[in-house]
Amino acid sequence: MMGSVLLLSQILCLLFFHSHFQPSHSSSNFSSPVQLCPADQSLALLQFKNSFSMMSSYPWRFECYQKTVLWREGTDCCSWDGVTCNMKTGHVIGLDLGCSMLHGTLHSSSTLFFLHHLQKLDLSHNDFNGSVISSSFGQLLHLNHLNLSSSNFAGQVPPEISHLSRLASLDLSYNNLMLEPISFSKLAQNLTQLRELNLKEVNMSLVEPRSFMNLSSSLTSLQLWYCGLQGELPFSLGKLKQLEYLDLSYNSFQGHLPFDLGNLKQLSHLLLSGNKFTGQILNQFSNLTQLIQLDLSNNKFDGKILPSLENLEKLDVLDLSSNNFTGEIPYSLFNLTQLTQLSLSHNKFYGQISSSLGNLEKLDVLDLSSNNFTGEISNSLFNLTQLTWLDLSNNRFSGQISSSLGNLKKLNDLKLSFNNFSGEILDSLFNLTQLTSLDLSNNRFDGQISSSLANLEKLDSLTLSFNNFSGKIPDGLFNLTRLTQLELSNNRFNGQISSSIGNLEKLYYLTLSFNEFSGEIPDGLCNLTQLPSLDLSNNKFNGQISSSLGNLEKLNYLTLSFNNFSGKIPNSLFNLTQLGWLDLSSNILTGLPSQMNRLSGLYALFLSDNQLIGPIPSQISRLSRLIILNISHNLLNETIPSSLFSRNLSCLSILDLSHNLLDGTIPSSLFSMLSLQLLSLHNNLFSGRISPFLSNSLRYIDFSQNKLYGQIPPSLFKLENLTALMLSSNDKLVGNISSAICKLKFLEILDLSNNSFSGFIPQCLGNFSDKLLVLHLGVNNFQGNIPSVYSEGNNLRYLNLNSNQLRGVIPPSVINCVNLEFLDLGNNMIDDTFPSFLEMLPKLEVIILRSNKLHGSLKGPTADDTFSKLKIFDLSDNSLSGPLPTEYFNNFKAMMSVDQDMYYMMATNLYTSYVYSFTMTLKGLEIEFPKIQIALRILDLSCNKFTGKIPESLGKLKCLIQLNLSHNSLIGYIQPSLGNLTNLESLDLSSNMLAGRIPQQLVDLTFLEVLNLSYNQLEGSIPQGKQFDTFEHGSYEGNLKLCGLPLKVKCNNGEGQQLPRSNFEKEDSMFEEGFGWKAVAMGYGCGFVFGVSMGYVVFRTRKPAWFVKMAERGVHQNTKRLRRKNAPRNGGRRH
Repeated sequence: MMGSVLLLSQILCLLFFHSHFQPSHSSSNFSSPVQLCPADQSLALLQFKNSFSMMSSYPWRFECYQKTVLWREGTDCCSWDGVTCNMKTGHVIGLDLGCSMLHGTLHSSSTLFFLHHLQKLDLSHNDFNGSVISSSFGQLLHLNHLNLSSSNFAGQVPPEISHLSRLASLDLSYNNLMLEPISFSKLAQNLTQLRELNLKEVNMSLVEPRSFMNLSSSLTSLQLWYCGLQGELPFSLGKLKQLEYLDLSYNSFQGHLPFDLGNLKQLSHLLLSGNKFTGQILNQFSNLTQLIQLDLSNNKFDGKILPSLENLEKLDVLDLSSNNFTGEIPYSLFNLTQLTQLSLSHNKFYGQISSSLGNLEKLDVLDLSSNNFTGEISNSLFNLTQLTWLDLSNNRFSGQISSSLGNLKKLNDLKLSFNNFSGEILDSLFNLTQLTSLDLSNNRFDGQISSSLANLEKLDSLTLSFNNFSGKIPDGLFNLTRLTQLELSNNRFNGQISSSIGNLEKLYYLTLSFNEFSGEIPDGLCNLTQLPSLDLSNNKFNGQISSSLGNLEKLNYLTLSFNNFSGKIPNSLFNLTQLGWLDLSSNILTGLPSQMNRLSGLYALFLSDNQLIGPIPSQISRLSRLIILNISHNLLNETIPSSLFSRNLSCLSILDLSHNLLDGTIPSSLFSMLSLQLLSLHNNLFSGRISPFLSNSLRYIDFSQNKLYGQIPPSLFKLENLTALMLSSNDKLVGNISSAICKLKFLEILDLSNNSFSGFIPQCLGNFSDKLLVLHLGVNNFQGNIPSVYSEGNNLRYLNLNSNQLRGVIPPSVINCVNLEFLDLGNNMIDDTFPSFLEMLPKLEVIILRSNKLHGSLKGPTADDTFSKLKIFDLSDNSLSGPLPTEYFNNFKAMMSVDQDMYYMMATNLYTSYVYSFTMTLKGLEIEFPKIQIALRILDLSCNKFTGKIPESLGKLKCLIQLNLSHNSLIGYIQPSLGNLTNLESLDLSSNMLAGRIPQQLVDLTFLEVLNLSYNQLEGSIPQGKQFDTFEHGSYEGNLKLCGLPLKVKCNNGEGQQLPRSNFEKEDSMFEEGFGWKAVAMGYGCGFVFGVSMGYVVFRTRKPAWFVKMAERGVHQNTKRLRRKNAPRNGGRRH
C-alpha cells in the first residue's frame, strides 16, 4: 500500500513539473487533447490564410512548402504547422510562415494584427506582391523576433516599427523598402534590446552614418549590405563592443577606416567590400583576434599589407581583392595557418611568390589573379593539396609548369591564363581528374596536346586559345562528354577535325578560329545541337559548306570567314531560324542564296570577299531585323531597285556594297532610311547625281570611285552626326565647296579628292573641329590660298591638298597640328621658302612639297630630334638651292632603322580608319599608291638647284628604298657610303656634275632595280657583277669618260682602279665579311629574274599602278589575317 501511494505521488509531481516548466507548445513537439487555441485567434489565422493564394513555384534555392494547407476550421490551431501557443493561456505567441508560398497583398486590416500576443513572427520568403509594411505591425507589442525578409514588400518602413521595444531580432532584408532618417533614429533609440538587425538592400541613402551611435549596445549582428549609405564611417561604431557580425558591404562609404574598429574585439565576421574606402591598412585589425572572416575587397585601399595581420590567428577567409595594394606579399600572411580562402586578386602586388606559401596547408581557394607577380611558380604551392580553386591568371609568371602540379588532385578550377608560361603541357596535369574548368589561354605553351587529356572526364570548360599548340587535336578530347565550352582558337593546330567531335553533345560554346585546320567540316558537328555559337574562321577548311550545319537549330552565331569554302551556300543553313549573326566572308563562294528570307531573326549578314555574281537578292528586303549587311568585294552587278531598301529594313544601320559592279543611280530610298549610319558604295559603277538626304542618321558616307556627277546636295551639310565623308575619284563632281561644311562638327574624315571641284577652299576647314583627322582635297581645281588658321588642340593627322592651283605661302599655324603625320602640298603654285617650322611637328612621317615654287636654301635643324620619324621626304621640282641639308639627314632616324612591319599608314580611332594614299615618281614612273606601307622610305630632292658634294652621312639612311638627287648641280665624287643603303631599289643621280669613278661598293646593292647615273662627268670603268649586269646603256649615257659594258667604249688597262673605302664602309666590314657568296648569289639571281620580268611587264603594259594595287591587295589580305591573329596575344592583359 505504501508503495502505491509513493508511486502515485511521484506521478503527480512529474505532471506538475511538466505543466509548470513547459508554458507553450507547437504542433512539432506536443499534441494536447484539450483545445487551447481561443476561437477568435483561430478565426483570425483562417481569415489570414484565405486572404492569400498559393505560389505555383518559388525562386529560392532551398525547399519551400505550403504550411497553411492543413489549417482547417474546427481543429486546434495550436496543432497547425507553423503555429506556436502559450501552454497556459492558449494564446498564439509564434507564427512561422517562412517560405510558405503565400502570394497576395498584406493589407493593414489583415486579421494577422488581431494576434496581439505574438512574440515571434516569420513571414520571410513569400510574395506579398509589393505590399507596404503596415503601421499595424506596431500593435504587436510583444514581438521579440520579426522577419519579413525576401517577401516582396515595398515602400517606406513605417516609424511604428520603433514601438516594438521588446525586439531582439529584426530582419527586413531583400525587399524594395526605404528607411527614412527619422524612422531609423526612432528605431535606433527605442529598440534598446535589439541584438540582431538585418536591413540588407533597404534604401538608407538619406541616413547619416553618425546616427549609428544610437544603436543598441547589445547588438551582436549588424547587416547593412547594399543600403546606399555614404560618407565616412563614424568612430562611434567602436562603441558596439558586443558586435560579432558586421556587414557594411556595397555601400558608398569612403575615407579611412576608423581606428575604433579595434575596439570590436568580439568580431568574428567583418565585411566591408564594395565601398570607396581609401588609405593604408595600419593596425585597425590587430586586436580583432576572434576574426574568422575579413573581406575588404572592391575598395580603394593602397600601400603595403602590414605584418599586424598575423595576429588574426583564427582567420579562415581573407579577401583583399580589387584594391590598389602594392608591394610583395608579407611573410606574416603565410603564418595564418587556419586560412581556407585567400584572395589577393586585382591589385598591384609584385615579386615572386614565397616558398612560405606552403604553410597554408588548409587552403581551399587561392586567387592571385590580375597582379604583377613574376618568376616561376614556387614548388611549395604544389603542397597545398586541399586546393579546389587556383587562379594565377593575368600576371607575369613565366617558365614551365612543374610536374608537381599533379599533386593538387582536389582541384576543380585551374586558371593560368594571360601569363608567359612556356613549354609543353606535361602529363601530370592530366592527373587532376577532379578538374571541371581548365584555362591555359594567352600564354606561350607549345607542342602537341597529349592523349592523356582524356583523363579529365569531369571537365566542363577547356580554354587553350592564344598559345602555340600544334599538331592534331587528340582523339581523347572527344571523349570529354561533359564539356560545355571548348576554346582552341589562335594556335597552330592542323589537320582535319575528327567526326568524333559529335560526341561532345553538351557543347554550348565552340571556337576553333585562327588555326590551320583543313579539309571539310566533319558531319559529326551536326550532333552539337546545343551550340548557340560556332566559330571556324581563319583556317584552311575547304570544300562545300556542309549541309549538316542546318541541324544546329539553336545556333545564334555562325562565322566561317577566311577559309577556302567553295560552291553555293547550302539551303539547309536557312533552317537555322534562330540565327542572328552569319559571317561567310572571305571564301570562294559562288551563287547567290535564294532562301535567306527564312532567317527572320538575322541582324548581321557578312558575305563579303567571295565570288558572288548577279543582282543583289531581293529576299534581303524581307529581313526586317537586319542591322548589318556587308556584301562588298564580290561581282554583284545590275541596278539596285528602289524597292530593295524599303521601309521593311527599318533597323538597317550598316550597309556595305563596295567593290562590286553595281551600276545605275544610287536608289533614293537609301537616303531616307531612318536608322542607316554607315553607307559604303565605293568602287562600283554608280552614275548620276547624289539625291537629297532625307534622314540625318548617317555618320559614314563613302561614294568614292564611281561615276557620279553634279554638285554636292546642300542637305548633306545638315547631317550633323556625320563623321566621315568620302566622295573621291568620281571625276565629274563639280562646283564650289560651301562653307556650310564646317557645320559638321563631328567630321573626322573629309576626302573629296580626284574630282573637278573648284573655287576657294573654305578657310574654316582649318579650325572648325578638333575631331578632324583627315583632310584630302587633292587633284581638284581649287584656287586661292591654303586655309591659314589651324586651331590649337586640333587632331589633324593627314593633310593632302596636292595637284590644285593653290598659291601663297604655307601658313605657320600648321605647327598647331601637333598630331600631323602626313603633309602633301605638292603640285601647286606655292611661292615660299622651305617651311622650317615643320620641325615642330614631332609625329610627321611624310612631307611632299614637290612641284611648287619653293626657293632658298634649307637651313639646319634647331633640335636633335627634328624629323626623327620622317620616312618620305619629297621636295623635287622646286627652285631650292645651296648645299644638301646634311644636318637633316643626320636626324632622319626612321630612315636608318629597319621596319619589318607590313601594315599601312593610316589614321584610326575608336570608330574610324583611313588608309593614307599619295602619288609619287618611283623608279622613274608616276605611280599612285592607294596604300602606303609603313616600311616605305623615299628621299627625293631632284630637279632643284642644290650645289656642293653628296654628304657621306647619306650612307646612314640604310632603309631608303628610293634616293633621287637628279637634276641639280652637285659636284665631287659619288660617296662610297651609298653602298650601305642595302634596301635601295632605285638610285638616280643623273644630270649633275659628279666626277670620278662609280664606287665598286654600289655593286652590293642587291635590291637595286633602277640606276641612273647619266649626264654627269664620271670616268673609268663601270663596275660589273650582280645587279650591275642588268643595267642598260641609258643608266650611264652622257658620261664621256666612262667605259666598259654596257657602253660600247672599251676600257684601257689600269682604268679599273677604285676609290678608297669610306668610314661607313669600314664600320660595316664585319657585316660584309659574314655575308657569304651563296647569299649574294641568291640575291643576285632573284633580283635579276624579278627585275627583268617585272621591267618587261611594266613597260609592255604601261600599267604600273595596276601592278602596285594588285600586289598590295595580296599583301593586305595576308597582313589582315596576321593582324587579327596576333593582336591580343601575349603581352596583352585582360582586366
